Amino acid sequence: MADLKVKYLGIELKNPIIVGACNIVEDINNIRKVEEAGAAAIVYRSLFEEQIQLENYELHRELEAYNERNAEMIRLFPDIKHAGPEEFLVKLRKAKQSVSIPVIASLNAVYKETWLEYAKAIEETGVDAIELNFYAIPGNFDVDGKDIVASQLEIVREIKAELKIPVSVKLSPFYTSPLNFISKMSKAGAQGVVLFNRLFQPDIEINKEEHFQPMHLSNREDSRLALRFAGLLYGNIEAGICSNTGIWEGEDIIRMILAGADCVQVVSTLYKHKIGHISKMLSDINTWMESKNYHCINDFKAKLARKNIKDPFIYKRAQYIDMIMKSDILLKQYSLI
Repeated sequence: MADLKVKYLGIELKNPIIVGACNIVEDINNIRKVEEAGAAAIVYRSLFEEQIQLENYELHRELEAYNERNAEMIRLFPDIKHAGPEEFLVKLRKAKQSVSIPVIASLNAVYKETWLEYAKAIEETGVDAIELNFYAIPGNFDVDGKDIVASQLEIVREIKAELKIPVSVKLSPFYTSPLNFISKMSKAGAQGVVLFNRLFQPDIEINKEEHFQPMHLSNREDSRLALRFAGLLYGNIEAGICSNTGIWEGEDIIRMILAGADCVQVVSTLYKHKIGHISKMLSDINTWMESKNYHCINDFKAKLARKNIKDPFIYKRAQYIDMIMKSDILLKQYSLI
């Protein structure tokens, strides 16, 4: 058997497969199945401050709905407050206690103060690391991109100054200069970067003429963006590199490691193929390594990263001209000629 051990966030993992944040791992039984299938670590589903605020608002609205409708009473219900993140923290603590593999918490807050408050509370649950889930939804014409970047970097610095556990950042690709920003995140103290956050986009149903939120799994083609950035980032930042989105099979993981990633996160493939698919992916990696006479991950890690190849443009060109030059191949492939 090949040695599949890798290191990420300063933590030694038995292999490069991390189960990403999702509802699958909210259930304790599923968490145990994930460990049994061979996953090296788990990212517990995200704590979203925005959701807590919405639930708090809805609770307040329901409790206040019938106030001052009785001549003898000003308030119909006692003063009840939303529990905030407490329910999440209780479940996170139980998740950590239920398995022996590392558990990473995921956090997305709204305000700088609550980023730090929630991060401290999460650390107290005993998790092994925390993943800061950063993104900025377009919608405010008055917000300057530089302000978003500066704010997120400051949040990382403050959290790193207060926490003892490792801190990683999960980012979207929608920054003006992603390489520069990721480099700054690493210098600000992020010990890992997750490439990339898969954001849900709204859609429109034309017959009903209304919006809806499609729930689609990723596909394998989605992994190419993360592969490009893993290949560009390797050897240029101190932070570990974790590739995310579109990773369905063992060969997808091999490709990411060849490009320079330390590990990957998988989600969609588990919804499609069930938790046991982790074992198959690990078996496929092992079989491939043995066929290549690789004894450990480092034997081929970053072999095809930008830093280690002769072609200086392979990760930088858009390939558009090359595709036009080979357009006859495409035409034949899709039976157009």
